[in-house]
Amino acid sequence: MDKIPTVKDVAMRAGVSVGTVSRVLAGELSVKTALRDRVQDAIDALSYRPNVMARALRTSTTDVIGLIVPDITNPFFSQMAASAERAAFEYRHSLMLASSHNDREAEQSHISAFLDRSVRGIIIVAANVSHSAHVKTKVPIVSLDRRFADFPLISINHAEAAALVADHFYELGHRRIAYIAGPADTEAGRARREGFVDRIRALDAKAELEIFSGRFDYESGEVIARRLLAQPPNMRPTAIAAASDQQAIGVLRAARDLGLDVPGALSIAGFDDIHLANLVVPRLTTVRQPTDQLARRAVELLLEKALEPGDEALSASLVIRGSTAPPPPDQAGDQLTEGPKSPQQE
Repeated sequence: MDKIPTVKDVAMRAGVSVGTVSRVLAGELSVKTALRDRVQDAIDALSYRPNVMARALRTSTTDVIGLIVPDITNPFFSQMAASAERAAFEYRHSLMLASSHNDREAEQSHISAFLDRSVRGIIIVAANVSHSAHVKTKVPIVSLDRRFADFPLISINHAEAAALVADHFYELGHRRIAYIAGPADTEAGRARREGFVDRIRALDAKAELEIFSGRFDYESGEVIARRLLAQPPNMRPTAIAAASDQQAIGVLRAARDLGLDVPGALSIAGFDDIHLANLVVPRLTTVRQPTDQLARRAVELLLEKALEPGDEALSASLVIRGSTAPPPPDQAGDQLTEGPKSPQQE
């Protein structure tokens, strides 16, 4: 029987110490790229497979990262999970995924299960009510997109991102605008609403602005839009901004059913840039969240073992597609004489 290769064999073939091989296998970022590549080449050549269970017994950890999302059926969180899995794989870690279904007890249960399995760290996209949760553990935890307890948060600046849509609508000439907000019990929902509303009011205090609250789902967008768009043409908004692409797609569906031309009679914009936003007709103008960068940074923060990690905010961008245009000529407001430049149209 052929001898099963050991970590010593890998070290000898790569010309490095056993400690260097161990650090590479642990996914430590401090190892230089050239050394990491040599070790990986040796691992591939020898078909070496580390004994995960033995390592877990020695170190009390595994090369597994836990990820908890509120709803895996939400396209945005599915994209985020895929990005996190790719980032973990780059550091030779696996990803264990769980969905809390926006339930705090389920979220706590998943955290306990991950800790019992000695995961290397946990990334949590918090359930709507998790801001008051309390967890005692030495295992690093990072909040992603939504804050969990007092753990560091990796996200975009939601308020600034929502203001990009407000600028876009105003520059197009819209002055009768509706905003469909997300749940008020999420930090992201509150920040997006404040960012959009404050920017519109700063641009024109006399602009007609209606605000509605819903969930981040298709149904909320459609139900609210049907009520709004059933009004006479001179009373309904010429533009609707939504706090999520799912809401915005629900608005698109309502407009189609009511026979309203988008964007001729109504402009619609979303938030997140899920894959479906570029497939619906017309394609959806939306705020693009850099999901790959967000997920990768969360994974890095777990593996860096920073003593006092803090919140980090990445930049989002506005992607202009076919769902927004100037309002009908008889309903257009005065154009801005000076203001932010529009993003490049996609």
